[in-house]
Amino acid sequence: MTSSVPKKDSLRITESSTEWSPRYLDIIAVIFVTALLVSNLAAQKIFKIWSFSFTAGILIFPISYIFGDILTEVYGFNRARRVIYMGLLANLFMAGILWIAIQLPPAPAWNLQKEFAAIHSLVPRIVIASAIAYVLGELTNSFIMSRMKLKTEGKFLWMRTVTSTLGGQFIDSAIFALIGFYGVFPFKLLVSLTLSAWLFKSIYEAAATPLTYLVVGKLKKLEQVEHFDKKEKIKLF
Repeated sequence: MTSSVPKKDSLRITESSTEWSPRYLDIIAVIFVTALLVSNLAAQKIFKIWSFSFTAGILIFPISYIFGDILTEVYGFNRARRVIYMGLLANLFMAGILWIAIQLPPAPAWNLQKEFAAIHSLVPRIVIASAIAYVLGELTNSFIMSRMKLKTEGKFLWMRTVTSTLGGQFIDSAIFALIGFYGVFPFKLLVSLTLSAWLFKSIYEAAATPLTYLVVGKLKKLEQVEHFDKKEKIKLF
């Protein structure tokens, strides 16, 4: 694979988000945010493969990076950035509602309060670590995708998705481990956790490259556009 499909000469080239109005951005945004929320809920389960331990959230969290790549490739960095922040707000909203639900007095006939609290209670430090790691990791991933698309003139989608994932997932994994567990676990263990998660997530997304090609190609055909960020001023807010 050396380029995304369809070919650029069959699409309208745009360099500014004001030049066109996307039709399917909301669908991709919903998938992106849903993957993020479900991964955080699934992260309460710890499983082990050989000598490696992971949270179950790792099974779906890389999907948010796959769709982060799709968002940037098809719709540009600034639109992807807005969806990333929407995901952050949705995650914080979910954490807040779960905290309130735990504090509500249980009905006399409902005897699962302890189990509910044990599964859904989120340590504030972990919430903060997750939020910061998510935003910085996703923005790094999206920024690398955007800049590399200009450098490669829209070619080598596989190289752009893999490279951006290596950068974004490393930032995400390292920041989460440091903020969430520094001083709790030995530093060597933090390094091991970071590298294990980074490697697993990166391999996961690399293996999903054919799916990325399929979705990107279909969206470009539906939107009839090939977007570059040449005229766009990259904004973090």
